[in-house]
Amino acid sequence: MATDVARPAGMSTESRAADALERQKRRRFLVTATAVVGGIGAVAAATPFVMSFWPSERAKAAGAPVEIDIGKLEPGQKVNAEWRGKVTWVINRTPEMLAMLPKLDGRVADPKSEVDHQPAYCKNENRSIKPEIFVAVGICTHLGCSPTFRPDIAPADLGPEWLGGFFCPCHQSKFDLAARVYKGVPAPTNLTIPPYKYLSDTRILVGADAKSA
Repeated sequence: MATDVARPAGMSTESRAADALERQKRRRFLVTATAVVGGIGAVAAATPFVMSFWPSERAKAAGAPVEIDIGKLEPGQKVNAEWRGKVTWVINRTPEMLAMLPKLDGRVADPKSEVDHQPAYCKNENRSIKPEIFVAVGICTHLGCSPTFRPDIAPADLGPEWLGGFFCPCHQSKFDLAARVYKGVPAPTNLTIPPYKYLSDTRILVGADAKSA
């Protein structure tokens, strides 16, 4: 049988009631505080487990290969993908676009792609495996802006000698339709061609080397 907690002699009924109320408040506070501390501990214990499912910074930096469907890519069109956190272009160049490239050999700084910014199987006039399908990392080699695709011929803002290519609006660097850098612009080198290979006639894998050109 429960017994009352001893109280000081001579306490009035009002005092005893106030004392009981105060003790009840303290019990509620202790219960709530214990629950909160326990909850924080549970979250802290669970956090390493949840975080373990997230990819590490090293894994994100390494960058897995990216598969791109080019089956619906029309001549003259460009699609963007992301590889290693960078925009990557895939362009279906028309015969007319390809015909412009030799005409620009004297105006670009590295016409033979001597700087090692492409796989060996893309070190050719078109800088590609197949002449018409062009793959490049769309990051300017000057300060990392992304050039715009300008396939138009002789636009007013780029002049009558522009035969199509890529224009960087940040500092006016220019590249032709093989991403070869023009002479006399801030960008020091051609744009980078990533490793890639064909999985089929309509699918490519960016980030994986082709076995042969």
